[in-house]
Amino acid sequence: MKLLTEVEPEVGVAVKKIDGGSEVKGYLEELGISEGTELTVVATEPVHVHAGPIALKAAGREAVIARGWADKVYVDKEGETLPLLRLETGEKGTVKTIEGGKVFEGNFSELDIEKEKEIEFLRHLPDETLVFKIDDREISMGEGQASKALVEREGKNIQINYLEEGEKAKISKIIGGTSLKEKFEQMGVVEGKEITLVRKEMPAPVPKRGTYVLARIGEQLVTIGHGLAEKVWVE
Repeated sequence: MKLLTEVEPEVGVAVKKIDGGSEVKGYLEELGISEGTELTVVATEPVHVHAGPIALKAAGREAVIARGWADKVYVDKEGETLPLLRLETGEKGTVKTIEGGKVFEGNFSELDIEKEKEIEFLRHLPDETLVFKIDDREISMGEGQASKALVEREGKNIQINYLEEGEKAKISKIIGGTSLKEKFEQMGVVEGKEITLVRKEMPAPVPKRGTYVLARIGEQLVTIGHGLAEKVWVE
C-alpha cells in the first residue's frame, strides 16, 4: 500500500485504509471517499495562495462558503469554464457545474447559489475561530464550518457567521451531510436551539501554500487537501 499523496497522476487506485478516526472518515465520506472507493488521481496541484473560506454574492445576498464546498463549483467567466476558486475579488461568473450530486446542489440552493445564476467573488477570508454560546456552554468552530449553520433573523435565514457579537438567534437549519449534523449535535448545535456569537478570534499565522490532490470518482472530481490525503492508504 501507499499513501494517496504518493500516487502519480492518471493512476487508478482503490482506498484500502483511512487513518485519523471517525472525524477524518466522516469528512472524507462527504467527499464520496471511504474504504473500497475506486478513484483516479488527476493531479497534485498547489493550493491557491489564499486558503480558507470565501465570501460570495448571489442574488444580492452575501454568503460564506467553506473551501471544501467552493472546490465543487465551476463557473463560466467570459466564455471559459474554470473552478470558482480561480476567481479573484470583484470578478463575476455564471455557475455551470456543482459537483457532488443533488445533496450538494440542495445545500448551495439554500444560499441562492444555483446553476445558471451569476455570482460575484467578494473576498478570501481568514479562517477565524468563532466562539458561540449554547445552553450557557461556549463552543468554538472555524468560519468555514460555521457557514453550514443557518439562523433566523427578521424572517430570513442567515449563516451564523453574520451574527453580531452578543447577538442571539434561533438555529433554523444545518446544511450538510449526516456526519456534519452528528458533529454539530455533539456540540449542541441543533435546529431550534438558541445560539449567541460571543466573539471572534484571529488564528495564529500559518503557511498559506501547500498542495492538494485532485481525484476523479466515477464522473465526479473531488479536491482532497494534503493533510487528509496523507491519511488515505491505497493500492
